[in-house]
Amino acid sequence: MNFNEVQKPSRYVGGEFGLPDMNMRASSTFCMCFPDTYEVGMSNLGIRILYYILNQQPQLRCERCFAPWGDYAQYLKENDLPLASIETKMPLKNFDMLGFSLSYELAYSNVLYMLDLAGIPFRSKDRDENWPLLIAGGPCVVNAEPVADFFDIINVGEGEEMLKNIALAYDENKGKMSKKEFLQYVNDNIEGVYVPVLTSFEQNENGVVTKINTPHKTKRVYVRNMDESYFPNKAIVSNIELVHDRAVAELFRGCANGCRFCQAGFIYRPVRERSVEKMTDICTNLIANTGYDELSLNSLSTGDYSGLKQLIQNLQPLVKEKKVRLALPSLRLDTFDGEFAQNNRLSSLTFAPEAGTQRLRDVINKNVTMDDIDSSVISAFERGFSTVKLYFMMGLPTETMEDIDGICELAYHIKDLFYKHRKNKKDIKINISCATFIPKPHTPFQWESFDSYENISQKQAYMRQKLRNRNISLSWHDYESSTLEAVFARGDRRLANVIEQAYKNGAKFDGWTEHFKFDAYMQAFEQFGLDYKQYLRERNEDEILPWDYLDMGVDKNFLLRERHKAYQAKCTLSCNKQCNACGLQREGLCNVNR
Repeated sequence: MNFNEVQKPSRYVGGEFGLPDMNMRASSTFCMCFPDTYEVGMSNLGIRILYYILNQQPQLRCERCFAPWGDYAQYLKENDLPLASIETKMPLKNFDMLGFSLSYELAYSNVLYMLDLAGIPFRSKDRDENWPLLIAGGPCVVNAEPVADFFDIINVGEGEEMLKNIALAYDENKGKMSKKEFLQYVNDNIEGVYVPVLTSFEQNENGVVTKINTPHKTKRVYVRNMDESYFPNKAIVSNIELVHDRAVAELFRGCANGCRFCQAGFIYRPVRERSVEKMTDICTNLIANTGYDELSLNSLSTGDYSGLKQLIQNLQPLVKEKKVRLALPSLRLDTFDGEFAQNNRLSSLTFAPEAGTQRLRDVINKNVTMDDIDSSVISAFERGFSTVKLYFMMGLPTETMEDIDGICELAYHIKDLFYKHRKNKKDIKINISCATFIPKPHTPFQWESFDSYENISQKQAYMRQKLRNRNISLSWHDYESSTLEAVFARGDRRLANVIEQAYKNGAKFDGWTEHFKFDAYMQAFEQFGLDYKQYLRERNEDEILPWDYLDMGVDKNFLLRERHKAYQAKCTLSCNKQCNACGLQREGLCNVNR
């Protein structure tokens, strides 16, 4: 191909440093597909881990494919070429299995975009044994119903063992079973597998689910011992700058804090840490094998890692001798370390109070106080920091204009603290980012409504009026894209028709502001006689939810108790301080069992 015709050929050529050996004699082939650009997909740690695991199996060859940008897609169409893998340029339609990582609801149209470019039928029912088996995984599959009709198998939970077992089962039974027989086989024999064709739904005239017909509940699987789980001691070093272009090591999975709006905090329970010794080895090998000068210590709440100080001490030879900068994303206000931030040359700091008043922070169980906020920002300002980014949400349950006013007051309060404690003549820059709250499945707020455009617009206008200050900037998440995310997050199978029609109407790269076409979806909803606002409503607590066939380990009754506590503005302590009997204590891995 002539790569002179595309803007960023490095997205497609491959050949990066750190690639595993490809088994060209493998009996079965797998392509890891990510429905976004190379730069976004290669920043995904899960993709990297699974890619290395599958390529360690002698029977398998795993390759990669990412959603091509418009210039490359146009080239493929003009030259009648199918979408192919990066490594061997094999057309996707010739692979045995395709695995899609679903990390974001607005990437659904890109799944169809990639299948279309590959010449593969969209619907599972239209693909027989001659087509690749389509597998989905990732955080979005905790309610995969909007895209369930497109996939043959959906992996619920952490995929290290599950995906490997599916691929090896496919290889073992290749040519021996029909597609129907194989789907029944993995459904019966591999935990965490959800086969959409084996489950059906009954709904009333309003679209409310009245019955789920399924052979059994699908139980989420997860790694029980992080020290024994696979983590690559090297990484693919891309030829193009990634969204997160650095070495990444995973400290632990899960989160003990229980913020009621946070889906990740519930679907990745319980907390499972890697030991300091294991992390030291991983980090040392990653830097030695990649040459990166930045190392990110990742988790949902990095400051909660029990061995963080010891690990940072162990990594000082990397910091001092190899000039490696450590990054600690996902730091909470109550675990912020100003000395660490200063020593690692951070140019700005990011905090997430999420709500502007203590009452609302208690409602969402944020467990961050004004004392935490004050001590963190003062510690930063005394060390010379002058740029702060603050994340908030609006549209939260029980929110009033007093809470919105609280965001504004907090911004001015932080500004005043800066000028009392600054160590230089710089002015402060406060960047406030406000997202619209989206109720997500498997959280205490999964029953809540999504706030209206009128309400959100009123709150935004109020904040613009109150925060007219040269030191403070405001930004919002686009309401229409948040609306669509809210629809898909709690959607049902009827939405497959909407997604397919919207794609035909021109929808793709919906997560990119310049490409998002809300009208393409509105036309599709109208065509199929669906009211998108029906998906944004408050749900009854006794209502059957489209994702109730899943057993995530967290009891629905616990989520209800947490919802009721939210409306009383009562907090729940961290799992590190007490067991809250969410249901996972039965698994023997939680704090109460240690």
